[in-house]
Amino acid sequence: LYPHLARPVAPSRTSLPLWMIALIVFGVLAVLGVTVGLLVHFLAAENMTCYYTGSFNVLNIPYNRNYERETSPENNYLSKVLETKMADAFQSSSIYRQYINSQVITLVPKDNSVTAHIWLVFKAPRSMKEDTRRRIESILQQMNNFECQALNLLWAFSSISEISKVHAERIINNRCGRRPRMSATYDRIKGGSTAQEGEWPWQASLKKNGRHYCGASLISERYLVTAAHCFQKTKDPRNYTVSFGTKVSPPYMQHYIQRIIIHEDYIRGEHHDDIAVIMLTEKVLFKNDVHPVCLPEATQIFPPGEGVVVTGWGRLAYDGEYPLLLQKAPVKIIDTNTCNAEEAYGGMVKDTMLCAGYLEGSIDACQGDSGGPLVHPNSRNIWYLVGIVSWGEKCGEINKPGVYVRVTAYRHWIASKTGV
Repeated sequence: LYPHLARPVAPSRTSLPLWMIALIVFGVLAVLGVTVGLLVHFLAAENMTCYYTGSFNVLNIPYNRNYERETSPENNYLSKVLETKMADAFQSSSIYRQYINSQVITLVPKDNSVTAHIWLVFKAPRSMKEDTRRRIESILQQMNNFECQALNLLWAFSSISEISKVHAERIINNRCGRRPRMSATYDRIKGGSTAQEGEWPWQASLKKNGRHYCGASLISERYLVTAAHCFQKTKDPRNYTVSFGTKVSPPYMQHYIQRIIIHEDYIRGEHHDDIAVIMLTEKVLFKNDVHPVCLPEATQIFPPGEGVVVTGWGRLAYDGEYPLLLQKAPVKIIDTNTCNAEEAYGGMVKDTMLCAGYLEGSIDACQGDSGGPLVHPNSRNIWYLVGIVSWGEKCGEINKPGVYVRVTAYRHWIASKTGV
């Protein structure tokens, strides 16, 4: 027989008093309650960005098809009046801290009125989302009592409806020249020379055999404009591609070219009529960081002294290094007579050209910027293509500012080739 295997004897347990158990349970429940309460509070108080669309009927306006055209003076003037009034109303209201942006998206002329479709961005705590929407509507309703004395206009506001961020971005990205504040934190870099992502969404890199060669500007889903001299060596579309974004490498949203249309009067080696249109094989999918710039009306005037911006991946100095990231340079339009002075270009600048930069030199476009955009924001902060980088003597030389194709002079030509 085997000896009996002894098992260890379990020590006797002393149970906790009931009052202590109750205290522990109460403490755990209290901690859980506070945690859940704080979580609910912060979720409810968390600011979320809300997007809305709505419309106004603007009365007492004779029918005029020009209101439909986003770049027309009529469209710009009426949109500016409405946007100023909306911004003033929101900024002087009780929800001014929540207001981010308001814009007129389209104008639709009718018999004796114009319907203005608007787009709004606010931030609001989740728990006050519906209350915020009612307040916005109330503020816009109060604008019905406003009468524009200069135009003898009356507003008739309808209602607003909330839309998703995706829908809101799609609306803006399908309009030319917009750089919207899509959120409360959006802002562009002030000063400096490196461009922020999405800051110049129409800027394109024209690559020859895979390497950056020239700049270009997106003007619609299929078309870009650039300089004719970018195609001096070969006009075969198969040798070129187009990409977007702030980096030239690796290429972002690369597209292939179906057709290159060079101005009929351009002569290789000369500066006049230095403009070309690029037609892509497929449509560009517009996004926050890739969408078109506005083309100005043929009659639009950009006077000397006006601030404009040139962008590109050209050399940082004459025969110098190329940048890794897109560069921007604020310059000013220079009077053509000044630019044609003997010490400057001595009469070489034609009426179809435009000078921009500084006579004292330093800031200028350079090699590799050719074909890229020179842009100007109007009073509504909508950006227009004023010029196309064309020629100049070296880069940033004294009395030798950059010379650009004057886009207004070729507005009808662009329309005839692109329908834009």
